[in-house]
Amino acid sequence: MLKRSLKTAVVMCTLSIALTATAQAGTLENLERERSTTINYFLDANMEPNERLARVEASKRRLLDMERMVLRDKSLRGKSTPVVRRAFSNYDVTFLAHAATEKDLSMVDNWLEQFDVSTDALMAAKVGRR
Repeated sequence: MLKRSLKTAVVMCTLSIALTATAQAGTLENLERERSTTINYFLDANMEPNERLARVEASKRRLLDMERMVLRDKSLRGKSTPVVRRAFSNYDVTFLAHAATEKDLSMVDNWLEQFDVSTDALMAAKVGRR
């Protein structure tokens, strides 16, 4: 019984090491993941305003760092994949923290502006069923 448990543990450790060694994401993928997490904070109705603000501010610092990494990533230069083209053609959406800072807007307002939604229009909207 002990031998079997030991063998299972060794196999599990070997598999986990092998899987983590092959799972690598590029800078753009990591940026997209962090950006989607930030947008989820914007839209989470179950979150208290203070908690949302704290999470968005922490996420903004991470986004700024990741955006710089993508902008400096030499492996993306000359790449013409659809993901890279879309990311750089939609600067205000992809580089959310930088674009908001450049426009002197909050990240939420900058993100909503990209979809033609203003904070005032959003606050005036009524919740209802269709």
